[in-house]
Amino acid sequence: MDTYILGIESSCDETSVSIIKNGCEEIATVVLSQMDTHSNFGGVVPEIASRMHVENITMVIEECLRKANMKMEDIDAIAVTYGPGLIGCLLIGVTAAATLSYIYNKPLVPVHHIAGHIYANNLVSKMEFPLIALVVSGGHTDLIYMEDNYKFKKIGGTLDDAVGECYDKVARVIGVPYPGGPLVDKLSYDGKDTYNLPLPLDDDTYNFSFSGIKSAVINLVHNESQRGNEIRKEDIACSFQNRVVEILTKKTMRALKEYNVKNLIIAGGVSANSGIRNRFSEICKKEGINLTIPNIKYCTDNAAMIASAGYYRFIEGKKSGLDLNAMPGLKL
Repeated sequence: MDTYILGIESSCDETSVSIIKNGCEEIATVVLSQMDTHSNFGGVVPEIASRMHVENITMVIEECLRKANMKMEDIDAIAVTYGPGLIGCLLIGVTAAATLSYIYNKPLVPVHHIAGHIYANNLVSKMEFPLIALVVSGGHTDLIYMEDNYKFKKIGGTLDDAVGECYDKVARVIGVPYPGGPLVDKLSYDGKDTYNLPLPLDDDTYNFSFSGIKSAVINLVHNESQRGNEIRKEDIACSFQNRVVEILTKKTMRALKEYNVKNLIIAGGVSANSGIRNRFSEICKKEGINLTIPNIKYCTDNAAMIASAGYYRFIEGKKSGLDLNAMPGLKL
């Protein structure tokens, strides 16, 4: 018997609702982005983001049901992101999900945002275990070992800036507008690796640290400006991206060998980065590793990944009461 999960995602600046069948088949997804609004401020303004979720959430739910040609009575359960994220934004999604759960007497399934990013890969092909997941986003850079569904073992993570956050800060320093990460990625292909930037936290752990390379770029730009030298944005972008990709691939491939795992998934918004995707594809093909990366539309925040992750919680009987609360600092 088929199971239909309606997912709701509102952890940051996207209002999204999706209906997923059996955890892997997308029926309909609607994503309403606030990027144009926040670009005026150079980043997400939490209060504005939460207010826009309030304005949009009902419309997005209705549009998703219309797009799927379904009614709430056809839905088996409601999955919602309850953390981590911006507290005001999370509360809008949780409140909407709890309201639907109460009105239509549907089970309410709480989903961790990062679990959602990981299960976005299930929308490409069914995840095979054991596996290593590299989660790269604006707020996270984590290496996670999974021996089965919802068995998360964090083996390493960022000690300071996440990789996506670092991309945006470097973009700002070299004069690239928000959102800077994708533009730095694009610029890197027009440049050469001419700047001597450090390889960040090149040690024997599975942890990451990007504050050092961020500071190196800031100092580089400052010193070049003081000397009256031209700031070559494309070359800085190329040098920066090469170091980031090198340390991500180096530690991830070492983890695969140590844990004797042949399956790798990459998840999170930064998994859309072409430099990361291309380099991992090359190395995994050479090393015989089964690599899965979500389609671009599933890399950034979306409700399809939440519904997919929620499906596996639902079939295990995991659900929440209507008193479910948002947890902005939720650990995986």
